[in-house]
Amino acid sequence: MADEPDNDNADTPDDAAASPAEAEAAEQPAEAAEQPADADAGEVTAPEAEASEAEVSEVGDQADEAAPAAAEAGEPAQELSSKARRRIQRSTHSGEARPARSPEERHAERAQERRQKAVRRRARRLSERAKSAERRAAASPPEPLPPVHTPVEGTRRVRQGVVVSDKAEKTITVRIDVARRHRRYEKIVRSSSTVHAHDENNEAHEGDVVRVIESRPLSRSKRWALVDVLERAR
Repeated sequence: MADEPDNDNADTPDDAAASPAEAEAAEQPAEAAEQPADADAGEVTAPEAEASEAEVSEVGDQADEAAPAAAEAGEPAQELSSKARRRIQRSTHSGEARPARSPEERHAERAQERRQKAVRRRARRLSERAKSAERRAAASPPEPLPPVHTPVEGTRRVRQGVVVSDKAEKTITVRIDVARRHRRYEKIVRSSSTVHAHDENNEAHEGDVVRVIESRPLSRSKRWALVDVLERAR
């Protein structure tokens, strides 16, 4: 009975000495088990972060590429001015700046550009003229339009009279006697008028009975022309 307490006392120090070691050994596997889990978690999350960054950059590049394309597509619809177009080109220009030029070089460049534009403009005009000529040749001939003022020739008056003078060249003076009944008093009223008529061959002489017809103005006073001589003077 006296030895048992000694054995118990001897075991207790061993247990006390072994308990810290066992505690450390128990803690070490737990930390080792936790470390691979953390390492695995770190290995999984890093590629995912890189992939997400790559996707974001690709989306940004696509947006940057789509923006100039949308601007270019929208230019004709908006009909921007030349100054606005130059401003957009300069803002999107990523190349190097041109070297400084002298005024003579700039003038020569402008002249060259004008010549090129003139050549393109001339070619375009020639093509438009050729196309218009082809269209006119292919089109049916237009219908003739009716005249605005249809030429109408009225009935010209014809009178008979006596030649009272043939002194002028190619001109005779004819006296036309008119006898008509008065509309109210029914009395015969006689009147006469003198006209100048054109006689191309000087056929009529003084005292002849002739027939004259109304014509266009031939001179200041001639509005009649000789038709024929009805009776010669005796």
